[in-house]
Amino acid sequence: MKELLLDLSLNATINDSVKLADYVLKQLGSINHLHKRNVEQAGFAVLKSPDIPSILVETAFLSNPKEEEKLRSKNYQDKMADAMYLGIKKYFADNPALARADMVRVK
Repeated sequence: MKELLLDLSLNATINDSVKLADYVLKQLGSINHLHKRNVEQAGFAVLKSPDIPSILVETAFLSNPKEEEKLRSKNYQDKMADAMYLGIKKYFADNPALARADMVRVK
């Protein structure tokens, strides 16, 4: 029974993580060219917490000289940080924790 509950919790958190990543990706797309327009999933252990949505953000490819140059710019770093912050803020504004907890109890 414990394993089932943990699995259900982990699946719900993964779904929340994908949704959160989509919000962040949209914000990043407003300031930078996206190599991929869809969220990808990976099996990294740090992304598998059953307690809180987790995302890993790739900001650039260092093998690309133009992207590396952008990453060295304080202005660009600030824009990237602001975009991530706005995506996270909007996600939690649209998906309040208490509302999600109430929905889980109803089901």
